[in-house]
Amino acid sequence: MYSPPSLLYLSSELNSELQTESSMDFNLENPLTNTHELHFDTIPSLFLIESDHMPSKDYAKILKEMDFDQSFRREAISSVLRVSCNFDPSLSYLAVNYLDRFLSSQGIPQPKPWVFKLLALACVSLAAKMKEAEFYIADILGDGGFVFDTQTIQKMEVLILGALNWRMRSITPFSFISFFISLFKPNDPPSREALKARACEIIFRAQNDINLLEFRPSLTAASAVLYACHELFPMQFLCFRKAISNSSCVNKENLLQCYDAMQETAMDGYESQFDTVSSSDTPVNVLDRHFSSSESEITGGTAVTISTDGTGKIWAEKGLKRRKISAFL
Repeated sequence: MYSPPSLLYLSSELNSELQTESSMDFNLENPLTNTHELHFDTIPSLFLIESDHMPSKDYAKILKEMDFDQSFRREAISSVLRVSCNFDPSLSYLAVNYLDRFLSSQGIPQPKPWVFKLLALACVSLAAKMKEAEFYIADILGDGGFVFDTQTIQKMEVLILGALNWRMRSITPFSFISFFISLFKPNDPPSREALKARACEIIFRAQNDINLLEFRPSLTAASAVLYACHELFPMQFLCFRKAISNSSCVNKENLLQCYDAMQETAMDGYESQFDTVSSSDTPVNVLDRHFSSSESEITGGTAVTISTDGTGKIWAEKGLKRRKISAFL
């Protein structure tokens, strides 16, 4: 069991270490570099160490078997989302990553409402420090009726840091998404950006699904990109599927399992039929994009139209069949 250090050590070590980490311009898409641009020479390293940034192997199994543990996770994630609702969604995603890794390492704590809030506060605070977001604990201390002093929150932060072995530059599905999209043909920017936008949307939603916790981040990314391709560019799907499946970094059997598990998540609650992708942003950081949607009557099949509307935007029109796709048959 991890034993927290003294408060004197806490105040100095915590701040200095996290300042060092965040000073490298941490970005979910490129966690090992200080740039937002993809460096393919770092990709092999990401595949090698991605499992170090996952929950334990039996975490998903325990959640499925124990209703209480699953309920605790839901409540904790809800607290994270409430606390971080005014921030970029990538900050919430990072905080939930910390939450899952901590719970899988330390076990589910006592079922008291204040525990949800304290754990959520600490995870969001750590994620904000890594993302260099302007975050004031005092602004959200009263949320949910609980008030914690700074020392209490810092103690929880150190517990989390110790459980995670100070691995705060999390490797997530977003770290692999550009690599898999690079295998997509054709390689015109509007198509790739539309594909990336939809895949990111799927990944954000997939984090809540306990069935996907057992899969490596790279498999989650590959499955999300494949599903997005089937929706947006069905004519290119077979070639794209083959290119990903033939990658030496991907286990085809595991990819099939992950893809199958992801389909319900990708279809569930998907309402937007138009996503805008700016053609002027190069490169586009989809994690920072605010998707806009418009309702449209779609009839039959999966239709995709890419066109410009005179405002410099690229629109991807998607009609959905709410059925599972046997992608690997």
